Amino acid sequence: LENSDPIFHVLYDLDERFQVPGIVMFQTGRIYEYDGIEARWRGIYDDRGRLMVAICHNMDLGDAWEWADHPLYPEKYASLAYRVGINYIIYAMTH
Repeated sequence: LENSDPIFHVLYDLDERFQVPGIVMFQTGRIYEYDGIEARWRGIYDDRGRLMVAICHNMDLGDAWEWADHPLYPEKYASLAYRVGINYIIYAMTH
């Protein structure tokens, strides 16, 4: 997904996205998951060019939501995860 994709601008402007690690980073010190280092934002579009599936590869937005209130989980990751999730929900409801 390109920065210009409407899903990243429906409520929050998310031009500066970064990799959101899961809670495993506390055990391993790594911010990436098991199958690669680089995070990727991808999408699957239908024949009319509408985004049907948003893919956040090699990051864990769910863990960021789950651990957002944990004192050791960095706020910058939880904040981005919530903004991405809210944009996804609003985009799905309006497109």
